[in-house]
Amino acid sequence: MLLKYANRHGLIAGATGTGKTVTLQTLAESLSLAGVPVFLSDVKGDLAGMALKGGADPKLVQPFADRAATIGVTLDYQSFPVTFWDVFGEKGHPVRSTPAEMGPLLLSRLLDLTPAQEGVMNIAFHVADEQGLAVLDLADLQAMLVWVGENASDLRLRYGNVSAASIGAIQRALLVLETQGGARLFGEPALELSDLMRVDASGKGVVNILAADRLMQSPRLYSTFLLWLLSELFEQLPEVGDPEKPRIAFFFDEAHLLFDGAPDALVDKVEQVARLIRSKGVSVWFISQNPADIPETVLGQVGNRVQHALRAFTAKDQKALRMAAENYRPNPDFDTAEAIQNVGTGEAVTSFLQPKGVPGIVQRTLVRPPLSQLGAIADAERARIVGASALGLKYDKALDRESAREMLVARATEAADAGAAGHARGSDARRGGDGRATDGRGEDDLFRMDEGRGRRDRGGFDDDDRADDGPDRGEPERHTRGRRYRADEEDGYATPRTRRGAAPARRSQSDSIATAFGKSLARQIGTKAGQALVRGVLGSWSRGR
Repeated sequence: MLLKYANRHGLIAGATGTGKTVTLQTLAESLSLAGVPVFLSDVKGDLAGMALKGGADPKLVQPFADRAATIGVTLDYQSFPVTFWDVFGEKGHPVRSTPAEMGPLLLSRLLDLTPAQEGVMNIAFHVADEQGLAVLDLADLQAMLVWVGENASDLRLRYGNVSAASIGAIQRALLVLETQGGARLFGEPALELSDLMRVDASGKGVVNILAADRLMQSPRLYSTFLLWLLSELFEQLPEVGDPEKPRIAFFFDEAHLLFDGAPDALVDKVEQVARLIRSKGVSVWFISQNPADIPETVLGQVGNRVQHALRAFTAKDQKALRMAAENYRPNPDFDTAEAIQNVGTGEAVTSFLQPKGVPGIVQRTLVRPPLSQLGAIADAERARIVGASALGLKYDKALDRESAREMLVARATEAADAGAAGHARGSDARRGGDGRATDGRGEDDLFRMDEGRGRRDRGGFDDDDRADDGPDRGEPERHTRGRRYRADEEDGYATPRTRRGAAPARRSQSDSIATAFGKSLARQIGTKAGQALVRGVLGSWSRGR
């Protein structure tokens, strides 16, 4: 393979046990030796051996030496600079993103949302952007959804319907994701791409290995993370045209998971990224069992192909074999379909781009044995490598700064405090200058209940006046303020009726309100009944005439 055309992407396919992992490791080593950083996912845990020098397994030394002699290469066993990453932070440095960086499209795929629920997710992100609310982790996203639900009536006229059922479904999906450990993917510090694109002091490209054995238990989380990483490379890296070598190589193991159940919009996004990202110096490699696992629009962007053996036991398998053979430029020396079916372990049918980007004729190729250790490494060795990495100071400790959840809580607290202060000011305003409660009503309020209770300042009598009154004292003066309205009095107001030397009878406020309401209702009923009676009498008289 010519290094100049490595950024035209590639495919490694073949049935289980045919040597795809060894081919991936050999390609990653060759790119690292050329100074190209590599990112790959370790699904089975056996790619971690790249951190150690090969040749230690006596069972593999002689077979590898024989194959190297056949190919005509010398095996210079060596280790490679490796950085371990792990979404769960158990087998490598934690790798994190934020919901804001991942965006509503990938999150909706991760949560398997319906179109209506995806619309609600878009509204939540749009409102967060408008109001300057940073959505940095799952707690922030959950808080934003609660706020959107509480303000659905205000948002509906601008953004469309926001149903409580959709918000509830999203919250349940987030809860499931959190239970599965997916919450560890979201947070800060978020992964910086520059930390993946490093070269060590010897000029080797750093090999970034994502521990994906546990991550594979959540296929959607695995595929969504890789798609996010690819989209970040596309959005952040500048255009470099057609470089002499890739700036970074990206290997997607179990690539069929990227497209299983993916909506058309997401497949179109991947196809667009695969088509345009090569001009940014990114080489993307898909590893899967069958080329048919990759959508044709994406497969059409792949220029370099390594096809290991395919088994054809059923009619469907035979059809897939013929289709795989048709993807190669024919070689008159052998039948491509037959070669794909018969190649052994460590051998493959290959086609690489030639000068001027012309697809090469299909060839049967022996794969060079890896220079690093083949297989997994001990947990203690992995821990030593992770502990020696300087990136641990940057990523191992999570950061929790003020974001959407804290801001929304602060707003709610501020609103509650403002409401309490307003209530207190209203209570103060309802008290008079002497500190007595005025309850906000005037002195001539019809429902004031404290008139006629012997208050001298209201024209009545206090207890001393009543105690000293003699039998020749005149009638008590009429109240001019605070008197209850009565329709049976001349001036409409009742004169307090008290016994000489006795205090006026006290009435409870609830009784007085009930009495006043009953009289008012009786007057209305009486008026309506009288009107009806008059109409009836007059109508009868008119008909009699």
